[in-house]
Amino acid sequence: MVLVGCGNDDGEKADKASPSEASLTSETSSDSDDAAAWAPSQNVEFIVTSSAGGGSDIFSRTITDIMTKEGLCSETFLVNNKTDGNGEVGRYQVANTKGDKADHTLLSMNSGDCMDMLSNTDNRLENFKTLALMAVDKQLVFVTPDGKYENFNQIIDTVQSGKEVIVGGSKGSDVATFEALLKELNVDGDLLKYIAYDSTSEAITAILGNHIDMVIAKPAASKQYVESESLIPILALSDERFDGNLGEAPTLSELGDYADVQVPVWRSVVAPGEMSDEAAAYWSEALKKVSESDGWISGYLEKNALIGDYMSFEETTAYLEAFQEDYLKTLEE
Repeated sequence: MVLVGCGNDDGEKADKASPSEASLTSETSSDSDDAAAWAPSQNVEFIVTSSAGGGSDIFSRTITDIMTKEGLCSETFLVNNKTDGNGEVGRYQVANTKGDKADHTLLSMNSGDCMDMLSNTDNRLENFKTLALMAVDKQLVFVTPDGKYENFNQIIDTVQSGKEVIVGGSKGSDVATFEALLKELNVDGDLLKYIAYDSTSEAITAILGNHIDMVIAKPAASKQYVESESLIPILALSDERFDGNLGEAPTLSELGDYADVQVPVWRSVVAPGEMSDEAAAYWSEALKKVSESDGWISGYLEKNALIGDYMSFEETTAYLEAFQEDYLKTLEE
């Protein structure tokens, strides 16, 4: 658990299923009025259901750091990594938090977390208040300089020749991305095998230890390893190349007669369903200010090759409800 101090009360306050611009303007004004009527009065627990150093951890700590520097709350954040049960213990804790504590509890949730929750438990988004969608992430495939492979074409050739290649990655969206890649390549899953780790950082540790042949990872968790030349990007799981030192990785369509494979990862902040409307408005407004800050735009989005895609309380609720409905239908197929 990490403590992050917030500023004092005198500090400066810093596509799918979206409502109309007019309704958003009205809703933002209403949210601002509600937010002015409530402020935190105790420590704020920010729960992260993956290990330290992974994409969700970096996402959450960036938010708390910016809220601290911008003076957006009057209390202290307690960043708590709860990975037990594939993260489900932490999500159940938040879903069942009640009373005043509910107003002071936040949870990072991405599309992979949501997929895991919907697939493996009876916990649903109705048990949470969805405060804001903050960004969209995509993945790449990496190898190490001393590994077996130098490029992704070599991996394709190896699998097509009947030899095994082991892939590592995180849960949820990484698994979905791998399955989409497997389908597009039309190769046997017994040959291109996937190992799911609790976080991207654990998967990267595995490839650095030569336990797997390649890793699926997001820019936020992998960029430092690319800068130190410990990882080499060999495939962009996107419909276009990334920028900067990730730009050498081609998309799948550049390698042959394939369609590009991508499963964008949305990143959001949610809260207990019992959180009061006043507290939800406060946090939604604070997250909006985070999304507009230089620390978020240049210090997080641009640095980690993410796409800024802020959605407000009502927009996020509608978007995630649609995501849940669509994903549950796929589980019935």
